[in-house]
Amino acid sequence: MAKNRQRVVLWRHGQTNWNIENRFQGHSDIPLNEVGLQQAEHAAPLLLALRPNKIISSDLIRAQQTAAALSKIAQLQVAIDPGLRETNGGNWEGKTGAENRAEDYDRFVNWLDGDDQPAGQTGERRSEIANRAVNSIQAALSEDVSTLIVVTHGGTARCILGKMLEMPMNQWSAIGGLSNACWSILESGHHRNGWVLVEHNSGSLPEPIYGEESGA
Repeated sequence: MAKNRQRVVLWRHGQTNWNIENRFQGHSDIPLNEVGLQQAEHAAPLLLALRPNKIISSDLIRAQQTAAALSKIAQLQVAIDPGLRETNGGNWEGKTGAENRAEDYDRFVNWLDGDDQPAGQTGERRSEIANRAVNSIQAALSEDVSTLIVVTHGGTARCILGKMLEMPMNQWSAIGGLSNACWSILESGHHRNGWVLVEHNSGSLPEPIYGEESGA
């Protein structure tokens, strides 16, 4: 990586049982399953090759378990930050995509299409998620941080990408999802001011993108 260039790696947590069941996880504190733990272990050496010098993570257990796999081999402590949490899904949390379509079709489908309405009526707006998560990233970046690993969630990662790439919010839904334990890489210092997306949904092996149907 060129001198004076910074890198932000958005790493989605490994697989959970709720991912397989297509349930909206949100703030629900669901741990990794055995596959998810293995995914994190397999991905960690690849991320280590990027020479990270700081790791921050959502406080939810699935993100912390994922971060621990890299922390162990990189010998870096993980800074826990609730600002990197998944979307507060309100009334949709714990329900499958099919259940939310059946019970709250218009709101759910419009939200999936990118509307900035509160998730599950009582949850968070995308603009709120983007603001809190990007604030956490900006607070973690300093001149001595060249590669920052951000262990987060699929919905939150999309909001981070949309905001840091300065995309109109109504286009954020065009950003493809992240598979479990896969990552996207943003770099500064390219030909344009701001951040450039240099990799998206990278991983050790091709993985299905769980969570697209349920929303998180």
